[in-house]
This record gives sequence, structure tokens and C-alpha cells, in this order.
Amino acid sequence: MLFNSYIFILVFLPATLLLYFGLNKLGKETLAKWALIGMSLWFYAYFHISYLFLLTGSILFNFLYSRLLIRLRGVTRRKILLAGGIAVNLCLIFYYKYFNFFVENINLFFSADFNLRKILMPLGISFFTFQQISYLVDSYHLETKDHKPVDYALFITFFPQLIAGPVVLHSEMIPQFQDPARKKLSQDKLARGIYLFAVGLFKKVMIADTLGRGADFGYANPEMLTSLDTVCVSVLYTLQLYFDFSGYCDMAVGIANMFHFEMPVNFNSPYKAASITEFWQRWHITLTRFLHKYLYYPLGGSRRGKGRTLVNILIVFLVSGIWHGAGWTFLLWGAAHGAASILYRLFKSFWDKVPRLIGQAVTFLFVNLTWILFRAERLQDAGILYKKLFCPQIWQFSDGLLNQFNLLEFTYIEDHVPFLKAFVTGFPAIHLLICMAVALFLALVPKNCHQKQFVPNGKTAAGSIILLVWSIISLSGLTTFLYFNF
Repeated sequence: MLFNSYIFILVFLPATLLLYFGLNKLGKETLAKWALIGMSLWFYAYFHISYLFLLTGSILFNFLYSRLLIRLRGVTRRKILLAGGIAVNLCLIFYYKYFNFFVENINLFFSADFNLRKILMPLGISFFTFQQISYLVDSYHLETKDHKPVDYALFITFFPQLIAGPVVLHSEMIPQFQDPARKKLSQDKLARGIYLFAVGLFKKVMIADTLGRGADFGYANPEMLTSLDTVCVSVLYTLQLYFDFSGYCDMAVGIANMFHFEMPVNFNSPYKAASITEFWQRWHITLTRFLHKYLYYPLGGSRRGKGRTLVNILIVFLVSGIWHGAGWTFLLWGAAHGAASILYRLFKSFWDKVPRLIGQAVTFLFVNLTWILFRAERLQDAGILYKKLFCPQIWQFSDGLLNQFNLLEFTYIEDHVPFLKAFVTGFPAIHLLICMAVALFLALVPKNCHQKQFVPNGKTAAGSIILLVWSIISLSGLTTFLYFNF
């Protein structure tokens, strides 16, 4: 089920809120949690019923395994048991996400002929598996002694973060599930949740999906693009991904707020970053935190000398790259960010003296160029796009790209303002440029929602209603969030 769908907005979300707070009002607090788990499982199974068995089986295995880790004595045996639990979870991800990629490369490099399998990758498998790995590690450190099965199941299945994060920790969520003060309906918390949901929905439906029309056209037809098209398509995807993921994060936090839970900030204006390190402190913050806590530090972090530190940084980014997708494009994307992070660490004293505006421009340019690897279906497609960028030939827009931005909103305004229609006829690229300029401004200038103090008044209520109505009437075609693929 998608956040940006009629069934979710008009049926699922209101029904879940009524059920959860209704049961709590009746004093059935444990039953309310189970009801929320049940609704979360429905949310997950809506995509494909077979997903449900994998998710519930994974939850049951990891919870029982965590109890065993807590009870077992002996350092060596506990380490072996922990390694076994992590291995089981990683094997699950490997089979569903990377098995066919592995077989394809075996066939390619060894001229073999192994058959590929028809594997339907469960949505969110990387997210809920990483959360459970973190729980196993914390159980090894005896930090999860008093957790009940209902709280653990809700920690994993809570639907706002189930499909695309954030990657939350048990210490952040389970105490909130146990807090009696959060079980009583608060109009202020509900209002803030609706406001954040409205903002996120608008970012997704009206901004990301609009920009995505041009980005999808370009990446589907790289040979047809001019050099000027290619510049715009690269920026369009950079901005599409920004507003798609930012919108999802706002919606997820907003929904959690409606249930009176707080989730960690996962997105903080990453294109304002003045270095690649700062970028990763702002982009998918909880994934970066997970990789640092559960991979970088166990590898030794920065405690074993400069050379080992740089190797550890590269390993983390290679893992981040392959985590995002099974393909050489993702691996090279991770390697590029790892190399940039190593260079920043080596020349940090010099780079930090560069004017911040220059640092932001260079960082944005690097991120924009590497998103081409991230988005391209094949290495060959990325090569075509890079060639058009660095060996430019035709500096004009193609009709195919411009046609993606003949939006109803523009048409309506121009039909009622004759001189605008005449101007657009003479300058057909204006729609595309307006969309890019507005998106760039919103990505680089205003504060994020979490940086603003929410005031539940008539102004915010009116703004929320306008954004919700505008977005809902624009839900002509459902588009999944980009991070659902990861």
C-alpha cells in the first residue's frame, strides 16, 4: 500500500487511527498494540501476500534468537551465536536481492550457463533486516532484556518505517510504545502529524513526480538526448530523488506523530552540504548511523591507523553502494563516494578553508554526477550520458524532453493569460526551467520541517488542507517511492 494512494489516505490511515486510539481509550493497551501490528501487516501484505510469510518468519526467528543470545553464557559461544544470526539475516538479503546478480556475473566471467531464478524481492527487506541485525547485536550486549514480543513485533512492523525507513533502533521506539502518556489522543500531535504528512505528500506528488517525468524520459532514451538535455536530465533526477525521499521521510514522521510517536530525523537538506562527509551526515542519516555503528566501528573505525581507517571508509561505502541495489552501477557509485570521502579526510584542513558557497557548489556537482551511475539501468547508459556531458555536441533542447512538462497547471494559467501563451510559444523551454528553478530553490534555501517550530493555528490548518487537497486531486497515477526499490 502506498502513502500516496486513495485507499491509504481515505481508508487505511483513518481506520488504523480510530482502532488504535479507540482500544487505548477502552484500556486495552496491549490489544491496541496487536491491532497496530495487524494493520501494519495488512499494509505490507497489500503489495503481495507472499511477503507476509517472510516478514513474520523473520520476526519470529530474530526475536527467539535474541532471547537465546541473552541467556547463553560464555564469550566465545555468544560471539559464534551472534555471527550465526547475522549470517542468517544476510543470507536472506543475498538470496532475494543479489542471487541473480551473482549468477549473472558467474555466467559472464566463467562462460557458465546457470539458470536465473524468478525471485520476487520483498519490499523493504533491507530495512527490516538491518533493524533486526541491530537488535541482535544489542541483545549480544545485553541491552534488550525486558522487551516483550508485542513490542518487538511493533518495532519491526510499524508501517510508517517498514518499507523505506528510517532504520530505527529499539532504544528509540520501544520505550515510546511502553509510554502510557502517548496512548491518549492529543489534538496538537495529531495536527502536527497531518501537517507533516501534507507537506510530504505535496513533495512527492507535485514536485518529485513532476520532475520524474523528465528524468524517466531521459534515462529511458539516453541516445536521443542532446548535451543540453543531458545536463537537465541529470539535475532533474537529482532533484526528483531529493523530493521523493524527503517527501517520504516527512510523511513517515507525520504518520508516526499521528500515533504520538517520534522517529529520528532521516533527511536534513543534504544539497546544502559543503563536503561529501557533510552530505552523508544529512542524507539517509539513519542508514549512515547504522553503517558506522554496526560496520565501521567493528572494523576498527579510526583506531588502527590512517591506512586502516581509509580502508574501513571505502568498505562502508562499497557496502552502502551494493545495499542500494544489485548492480555494478551501484557498486561504482559507492566506490566513487568512498573515494571522495577518503580524499576529504586526507585534505580536510585545506578543504575546510574553502568558502562554504564554493564547497556547496563542488559537492552538489559531484553528487549530481554520481547520481547518474545510481540511476542508469546499465553501465553503457551511464557511459552515454557522461560522454554527452563531457564531450558536448548539441546545445539545444529536444521536443521529447520539453513535452514532459506540458502540465495542466501551466496550460490553465496560459489559457487565461494570453500574453503568457504567446511567450511560451516563442520560448518552449520555460516550463522545464521553471520546474527546475523552483525545485532548486526549495532544496537549497528554506528550512526543513523538523527545523521549524510547529504552531497549530488557522494558518497551518489552511496550509495543510490546501496541500492535501491539491495533492489528492492530482493522484491520477500511482508512483512508488524510489527508495522502495532498495
